[in-house]
Amino acid sequence: MIKIITTTLLGYALWLTLAFFALSGAVFAQSPHAAILAKDGKACAAQFDDAIKVNIRPELRKELSRYVAAIRYAENGKTYQYGIIHKRCKAGYRNQAGWCAATVQKNYDRWVKAGSKGKFVVFLGKRYCPVGADNDPTGLNKHWIKNVEEFHGRFK
Repeated sequence: MIKIITTTLLGYALWLTLAFFALSGAVFAQSPHAAILAKDGKACAAQFDDAIKVNIRPELRKELSRYVAAIRYAENGKTYQYGIIHKRCKAGYRNQAGWCAATVQKNYDRWVKAGSKGKFVVFLGKRYCPVGADNDPTGLNKHWIKNVEEFHGRFK
């Protein structure tokens, strides 16, 4: 009787552990394209892919596209989908995605040139979404690095 109860409890514990990992994204990571498709739809996923192709060098696309998708999820904007608020960045999903991808690529190059010290996401965050920026009156930028890092980890 005790053996049956123990086996049942262990089975439930294993099931709950697997469910927790699945829900947290630790087991079933998705590609950046699939993440954007799920969030923004087919047309935006095609624009995301084009922005990656045009703005990120081929050898870095797999890794850096994860950051671009993570930024989209972290920013979660309707008008500024990737959080780009700049007078030269015209409205529209493709422009936002392209500007974001180019910014990620440029800052990756700067980070490498500076010796790749520390985490890239921290380097990027200080430039992409600086704490204390004039356009952040409520102080939400302090969460950006943590949020982007978390989403980046969900994408493969």
